[in-house]
Amino acid sequence: MKDTYITQPQFAMIWFGAALSIAEIMTGTYLAPLGLTQGLYAIILGHIIGGILLFGAGLIGGRLRQGSMNTTAFSFGPLGAKGFAFLNMLQLIGWTSIMIYDAMLALQELAPLSPIIWTIAIGALVILWLFIGLHNTGYIQAIVSVLLLGLTLYMGAHMISQWPSEGIILAMPLSWLPLISDYTRESKKPFSASLTSATVYTVTSIVMYTLGLSAAIFGGGDSIITIMMNAGLGLAGLIVIIFSTVTTTFMDAYSAGVSSTTIYKSASSKGIAVVVTIVGTIAAILYPMDDITDFLYLIGSVFAPMIAILLADYFINRQQVQTLSAYLVRGLIWAVSVGLYHYMLHSESTIGATLPAFTMAFVVTAIVGFISHTENSSVEIKQH
Repeated sequence: MKDTYITQPQFAMIWFGAALSIAEIMTGTYLAPLGLTQGLYAIILGHIIGGILLFGAGLIGGRLRQGSMNTTAFSFGPLGAKGFAFLNMLQLIGWTSIMIYDAMLALQELAPLSPIIWTIAIGALVILWLFIGLHNTGYIQAIVSVLLLGLTLYMGAHMISQWPSEGIILAMPLSWLPLISDYTRESKKPFSASLTSATVYTVTSIVMYTLGLSAAIFGGGDSIITIMMNAGLGLAGLIVIIFSTVTTTFMDAYSAGVSSTTIYKSASSKGIAVVVTIVGTIAAILYPMDDITDFLYLIGSVFAPMIAILLADYFINRQQVQTLSAYLVRGLIWAVSVGLYHYMLHSESTIGATLPAFTMAFVVTAIVGFISHTENSSVEIKQH
């Protein structure tokens, strides 16, 4: 057991900073077609559901003292965990490139230098953050978060003043599910750490989505740069956004490194994190990433059923799966749920894709666990 734990204030700062990002605001802009009222309903309901899932995932990792992808072995076995770790690394490379790309756009607004120069610069800052380390960035993270809070309050006041008198929602919370246990595993009190992380992220993310939604409807555009400029923010606001991007992208790269140790125990997590940042930087140079909706849906289709199965096994079945046949059954449930997600995504259903896929995976796993409860193929959870 580690002697150094992440404290509750640190968890709050980590997840406050995670939600305060350009990507959160931009995702909120995608909801503009719903209108203000329906958009707000969707944001709040989606984040409540996402926050509950985030809490559950964090609690499992905290109790088991394992990183996010290692916890999936609870349901899918060591080989399944390696597969999900690989998929998680791919999505984290994607997020790294998206965040660096967005930061590059902000930097170009500050000074019209080559996009390549700014992209490399922001990638280099992320690598610097990685070498500083998770336990040594607390004060910098706190300063950036406080500054960004001020920016957020200003932008919120500006947007509210312009309001009239009178399935993608879950995508961002779901994208953090494969990461949260990489942090709660280092907590002394898993329940408190998971609750703090999920609550702070959920509330802050609701604000970010709402800013994006209101800005797209009333702020004169769906570009983050346009939004900020229309709010009267210049150099100071953009600099804070850039640093928030660095701290958020650090989390993506850091967790990619942790996931690599699930695939190969002797892997250097920091070395892999640096490689992920470099790859993400190159991708940000080569590919435009102005619309990430398809990427968000892909994340939802992969990780919503995964976490549903893990939650059902841990909290309902209370059994760690240990036979090849049971692993294969979980894999089949996951694959069918992914298929259901994509079917619902392209149907005319009004209930979206995430909830049907999640519900099916959760319920079927619970039923399978109930049927096999008396068998000797599983072991009871040891409560911590």
